[in-house]
Amino acid sequence: MRTIYLSLLIVSLFCGITGCKKNSNNVCWDDSRTSGHYKVKGALWGSDDNIASSDKDGFIGPADEDFIPLKDEDLKAQFADKVTPQSNLVPGAQGSGIPKMDKFRAPLSQLASIFRNVLFNTDDHILRGKEALATIDSIADYLLEHPDTFVFIEGHADERGPEAYNLALGARRANYVRTLLVQRGVNNDQLHTVSYGKEKPLVIGHGADAWTKNRRAQFKIYQSKA
Repeated sequence: MRTIYLSLLIVSLFCGITGCKKNSNNVCWDDSRTSGHYKVKGALWGSDDNIASSDKDGFIGPADEDFIPLKDEDLKAQFADKVTPQSNLVPGAQGSGIPKMDKFRAPLSQLASIFRNVLFNTDDHILRGKEALATIDSIADYLLEHPDTFVFIEGHADERGPEAYNLALGARRANYVRTLLVQRGVNNDQLHTVSYGKEKPLVIGHGADAWTKNRRAQFKIYQSKA
């Protein structure tokens, strides 16, 4: 009897220690936390050139040495870094003069060359390239000359990582672009943001090329006839 009791105790302790794992490759995380808390054999992201095979849950886990975790302290600092408050005008609300979001459209013809997508690095919400910043300058110039144009800035992420984390990342990207435009003199009431996380990829694919194009801020516009 004593031997059976000890065996059951050992099994119970083992299950308690390994309870978060379905198998050796599965992810054990809380979607509401930063990537620094995610535990996985491999990593959450990694170099776009270092692509490992997907596990049974469809999660892609690059190599450990490619992963730089994002700490909660870093996340708080990002939100506090020159964030511009959202507009008090609510699209679709009576008296706002702005329609619901479904009335905003992708820019066409000449406007498409101005309101171009801007791309982000992996797990980053800062625009690093000169080309992206030049696009922001062009958009700001146009909006300053056309105060009757309203914009929804969409924040997007690639397929890697959990849904909740990518929604937060998309929100940071959209808000960062809005802040850049406000810093260039654009009326904050012309700008609104939304995050789709990884739910609306521009390119369907599971490699570096698709991920690069999907890590973006995209623009939808509405031009008032008043």
